Amino acid sequence: MLNLLKSTLFLSILLCCSMSFAKDNYHEYIDPFIGSEGLGNVFVGPSNPFGMVKPGPDIGTHSNSGYDPDLTKPLVGFSQIHVSGTGGGPKYGNISIMPYSGDFESVAQTSLRANEHTSVGYYATDLVKWGIKAELATADRAAFHQYTFRDNRNNAIKIDGGFFLGEKAVPDAREAQQFVGSQVEVISPTEIRGYSRIRGGWNNGNAYTVYYHAQVNQPCDSFSTFKGDTLYPSIKSQYDSGDKTGVVCRFSDHKSKTVKLKIGISFISEAKAAENLRGQIPHWNFNLVREQSEQKWERLIAQIELDKSASREQRVMFYTGLYHTMLMPVDRSGENPLWTATPYYDDFYAIWDTFRTSSPLITLIAPERQADIINGMLNIYRYDGYLPEGRSGNTNGRTQGGSNADVVIADAYAKNLSGVNYHQALKAMIKNATVSPGGNSEKEGRGGLEDYNHLGYVSTDYVRAGNRTLEYAYNDFALATVAKGLHRMGEYYRFIDQSNNWQNLWRDTEHDGARGFIMPKDADGKWVDEVPCTIKDGIAQNIEYTPLAQDWPNCVCWWCGFFYEASSWEYSFYVPHDIAQVIEKSGGSGAFEARLNTFFEHNYYNVANEPSFLTPTLYHWLGKPHLSSDRINKIIQEHYTSARDGLPGNDDSGAMSSWLAFHMIGLFPNAGQPYYLINTPQVKSATLHLEGGNTFKVVADKLSKKNRYIVSASLNGKPFNNTWIAHEDVIKGGELKLKMASKPSDWGKGKFPPSLSTMQK
Repeated sequence: MLNLLKSTLFLSILLCCSMSFAKDNYHEYIDPFIGSEGLGNVFVGPSNPFGMVKPGPDIGTHSNSGYDPDLTKPLVGFSQIHVSGTGGGPKYGNISIMPYSGDFESVAQTSLRANEHTSVGYYATDLVKWGIKAELATADRAAFHQYTFRDNRNNAIKIDGGFFLGEKAVPDAREAQQFVGSQVEVISPTEIRGYSRIRGGWNNGNAYTVYYHAQVNQPCDSFSTFKGDTLYPSIKSQYDSGDKTGVVCRFSDHKSKTVKLKIGISFISEAKAAENLRGQIPHWNFNLVREQSEQKWERLIAQIELDKSASREQRVMFYTGLYHTMLMPVDRSGENPLWTATPYYDDFYAIWDTFRTSSPLITLIAPERQADIINGMLNIYRYDGYLPEGRSGNTNGRTQGGSNADVVIADAYAKNLSGVNYHQALKAMIKNATVSPGGNSEKEGRGGLEDYNHLGYVSTDYVRAGNRTLEYAYNDFALATVAKGLHRMGEYYRFIDQSNNWQNLWRDTEHDGARGFIMPKDADGKWVDEVPCTIKDGIAQNIEYTPLAQDWPNCVCWWCGFFYEASSWEYSFYVPHDIAQVIEKSGGSGAFEARLNTFFEHNYYNVANEPSFLTPTLYHWLGKPHLSSDRINKIIQEHYTSARDGLPGNDDSGAMSSWLAFHMIGLFPNAGQPYYLINTPQVKSATLHLEGGNTFKVVADKLSKKNRYIVSASLNGKPFNNTWIAHEDVIKGGELKLKMASKPSDWGKGKFPPSLSTMQK
């Protein structure tokens, strides 16, 4: 009996110790449903990191991601390519697959859904109408569908090459996708191939073609191809005549209730789609595909380890944030029909969103991948003529403001990211800054460049003149950064001078106690006080242009205002390279602090949009980092959760998610510059396992709801008084220890992050 008790005690201790030292499966904390409700617009189906194929549910045709949380809306199928978190018009939704039962007379088949489940590399739902369980998994360029029918008789699977998202009845409707052509061919009782050609969408892009090759694990008893709404029994092909085509594979009596379908996708050819299928999913093991996807995500996100005391909600929010950041852009190397040079990445949707936080996060935890992405951007420049700002379906477009690929390159250069041809990158940046795109200014380059380079600002002769001027100024700073490093001093002096151009639209006007705002100016150098709004009874109605004026979309089109998606109150803070100069022009430190407080307390701050991503941290330039931390904490507590509506705005390819991820570990990038601002973390410690084997740890000693202020810091055991830390100090490895207390101290007082005007003195 005594021996039994000893053995039981030993086993209990062993089990306890095993659990204590058990490694977290970090991918289990990822919840793809976060952001699927509310404004997030995220994709909920399975995807690999930067994966080309993203199979998922389409509820109707008008959602960007295909998804709608409303369970009263019918599901129309599972298409193979999607984007995540985007606004604007939809893109993709190509090659739809739909299982169904019984009704073989109609092409259109829809069902309500129930029991939805999603996790890394997996999506499942029940199709209520027929009692079918649908499950999805994916490789990078091929998808695996598994359908379990109620019984094994009178079932079917439809492959629809004519389906896509965002279709409108109006030809060439702005931001709508439009059908061009499709084709289908039944090769054997188990194999089908075809393609779909679509144009337009969010970027008003050229036609792109998605080819497919599908296999089922049980032979179809009969086929019907279709064109439009007409079924053609036993006809095995429908060639491209400008009509929508597809195929219905019928199972009269199949061996197993579960039917498996694999589909390879390619932007090159049907043969390449078949090659992708054979190369990536050569077997019929659904769970293996799912597990391989989990392993890919695990290796990537496990590079940042949160303290064991972090709550489950914090872990879910953080690791889901990392996950969302690395869904796009997509790696389509070898899948570009326009040129063969690799690497090639597509679906920059859009750099205006992702340059601020997503790109710096990838640089930090996956630098080789970021170098690959930048080299893909440089190939776009080599073969298409300009760096992308937004790109999808092999076509550049949109340009929401600046040429912000410049900032992505400067961020990489400033952080010594290796493996990039920076001499070629500088050529691409100089072209952005000197060669007008002409009539293609919505597609690429800098619109209004003639004004900017002649007047020193973009006048009201051009749309989005306000944010273009501000963004071009920062783009010029980015260009100058790379030029100086490459000893191109002529370009450096020119563009570092032009980086001050934002001051040419700074007007000494007062609003709500704040002084000085970016305001419109015409080509003659005169301030514009009113802007035309509508014409009523033949009389033009104008509105006064104030720092809160919103001319879009009330008076002009969404893209046609003086600012894009924000007000002058928001944009007048956007001078990332020279906050010290903004402070001076605002009336000094006291006036600037009051201005920041007004901005947040009067609800001028828009948490759902990118232009103000950096603004909560601007108290650092006043020597009061504790006020930055207070603002950040308040934003996170009020606007971010682990619920399905837990993102405050369009995730925009992970931009919102990466903003959160950085702030949870207490570091925040000023994109394009080689440092991170230090703020109060949301967790007690975070350990970064960096490429090359180095480890960097951020520790918030005695952090609690009460002890939320940094009162001192040390780096590798030595006192550290800066409120920012250099990227090189992070990647060398070590420990940044933050001592926390219930009241702020003088830590950070008199220590201001870099600003151009102070560095030049």
